[in-house]
Amino acid sequence: MRLAVVGHVEWVEFARVEHVPAPGEIVHALETWEEPGGGGAVAAVQLANLNGSVHLYTALGDDELGRRAQEELTARGVTVHAGPPVGPQRRAFTYVDGEGERTITVLGRKNVPSGEDGSLPWEEIARCDAVYFVSGDVAAARVARRARVLVATSRELATLRRAGEELDVLVGSGDDAGERFDPAGLEPSPRVVVTTAGALGGWVRPGGPFRAAPLPGPVQDTYGCGDCFAAGLTFALAEGRPLDEAVALGARCGAAVLTGRGAYAGQLTSAAL
Repeated sequence: MRLAVVGHVEWVEFARVEHVPAPGEIVHALETWEEPGGGGAVAAVQLANLNGSVHLYTALGDDELGRRAQEELTARGVTVHAGPPVGPQRRAFTYVDGEGERTITVLGRKNVPSGEDGSLPWEEIARCDAVYFVSGDVAAARVARRARVLVATSRELATLRRAGEELDVLVGSGDDAGERFDPAGLEPSPRVVVTTAGALGGWVRPGGPFRAAPLPGPVQDTYGCGDCFAAGLTFALAEGRPLDEAVALGARCGAAVLTGRGAYAGQLTSAAL
């Protein structure tokens, strides 16, 4: 299948700690690592792991971290389409506490792809079986609609509202304040709305509640769970699976990434399907 993600990339430094420091407190990291992250990167690698290939439309920095991000994503099976460099690569610092919960501080401006950027092969979107829209400008959201199936995150509700395109699925988290949303503000209304709620599962409208997938191992950290869920859902819809099966596969992807360090170590692969 031909799949694509439209979204941003961040270079993320992780620190595992017993607990996130309180104001004025000093804590010592038990472990540190770094890798490209952000919703666009996480979802693209998850789709590459399921499908064998994926196209990522994004914007990267003109510095060493931007180059490293492109190299590492390419090595993970992602075909990266990035326009002219846009300044320093956006970074993030993420604490992972003793319960596996992630707390993120973002550093720098969010660089997103533009649908008006003629250097990007936007014409290829029309050939895609499915696209997951993570972030981008209004023009990028409108181009993404040319795919047979369009899934989008509620984090970009303002952009989606201005774009005025019908979504096949809008995905958001009921646990994350940045993703809580009222789909009534979108015109036309999404065909399906999926709200996740961590270990409680979530809710599909129209449809009803769904259960979280069993964890395949102990929890390592929660980074990337939402975007892996959406990527798995997108993959299944591209395959033509019924909605309930697509949600179930998304839940498996979200559960799997919980059991690996960082964004990629625990991701579900095609071998596990």
